[in-house]
Amino acid sequence: MLATALTIAEILYVLIVSAWITLQRRSPIVTLAWILLIIVLPVGGLVAYYLVGHRRVRKNRLKRLRARLGLHDEKERLRQGRGAPTGIALDEHARQLSRLATRVSGAPPSTASAVRVLHDGDEAFAAIEAAIRAARHHVHVEYYIFEPDQTGTRLRDLLIERARAGIEVRLLVDGLGSHRLNARFLAPLRASGARVAWFSPVRLFRLRPHYVNFRTHRKIVVVDGEVGFTGGVNVTDDESAAATGARAFRDTHVELRGDAVRWLQVVFLEDFHHATGNAPTGPAYFTGGSGEEGTIAVQILASGPDQEGEAIKKVYFSAITGARERVLLTTPYFVPDESMQAALTSAALRGVDVRVLVPRQSDLRIVTAAARSYYAELIASGVRIYEYLPRVLHAKTLVIDQDLSAIGTANFDNRSFALNYEVSAVIFGGETNRTLAEAFAADLGKARAVDAGALARKALSARLFEGGARLLSPLL
Repeated sequence: MLATALTIAEILYVLIVSAWITLQRRSPIVTLAWILLIIVLPVGGLVAYYLVGHRRVRKNRLKRLRARLGLHDEKERLRQGRGAPTGIALDEHARQLSRLATRVSGAPPSTASAVRVLHDGDEAFAAIEAAIRAARHHVHVEYYIFEPDQTGTRLRDLLIERARAGIEVRLLVDGLGSHRLNARFLAPLRASGARVAWFSPVRLFRLRPHYVNFRTHRKIVVVDGEVGFTGGVNVTDDESAAATGARAFRDTHVELRGDAVRWLQVVFLEDFHHATGNAPTGPAYFTGGSGEEGTIAVQILASGPDQEGEAIKKVYFSAITGARERVLLTTPYFVPDESMQAALTSAALRGVDVRVLVPRQSDLRIVTAAARSYYAELIASGVRIYEYLPRVLHAKTLVIDQDLSAIGTANFDNRSFALNYEVSAVIFGGETNRTLAEAFAADLGKARAVDAGALARKALSARLFEGGARLLSPLL
């Protein structure tokens, strides 16, 4: 009798929780994955769903709406003012992508007077620190990971120096990614007059779903509204060969100058308003540079769980499906959903040169296993996959044909496309495209092509683990 009662209770429990999950109106694949987890791990699965899966988007969107309203007038002035690329020839595919990006993200195309690709952490840190030293009015810094190590201490001390010199300094860090920062480390920065804020801080004994989801995965630095940085590089010794030697991450960042920086500024200020309830506005924060219109078309693409459109995913999907010659994708986490997998395979079947560069090992074993479960199908369609061997690959870049490319913070997975706040600089032009393509070719020299035959010869245990990880891929 007891066994029967427990069985009935468990069935009712699974049905009730499954109904609750179904009412969240997620995609069918994601919903089924969570229900499967609840069936296999009734208690652990429910805890995981509450902390990671339950989106509670409505409250988040209301808070984000307040942040957007705080910047509404400034954004309208930017839309009506200088910044749209006039006299820059874009082909029809690029124009369509730009229209799509504008509609799903709200930021129109703009221009940059200079775009510089930064190929590793030390190069990025040197450029960022030089820009901060030259600041005349303000320095805005936002990071997912800001570690209190050698690299983080050096940047903190530079911010302290500039704040003491009268420069406005604002630092925004993610509550989960930068959890190692403490009050003692930040006290000198606050004492210098800088404003420090936490995005969704994690508080012990008060765990809520948004403490795990809805992170700002963005990496943004804006100086005087004239020079901006974004990309994959976090503030940590892991990114610096000077600090950690040959095992430092292989990463990519970008430096922008000109009007496009104003839209990167908007992203930062909305995030700062989201975290603090207020953000500065006015012409001093949106200068855009020397006043001369730039010659490089750039569009700042921001996405997050507050948007219905999944802006970065939609633009990347459209770019891949519209590619005519080549698709070169570099990503540390590669867990494509059905739509992105279809985009890659259909491009390859059309004869497009589709190549994907991923790390041999990432810092998350289950993500690596999930990624490998997709390899056989992709390779069978003509996609070529390479695993980068020497160190951790952390760059997030996309090269399409000869004149379109993207450098940003988003990985090629559900978490970046749907659950995190991300940003990407979409650049229309041959020079940046060539630079990234050359870097991709150089990385391939340190990578190994994934062999379809080797995949078929894998041990049963490895294939089972990868298959199991794939079942969980909508949750990763």
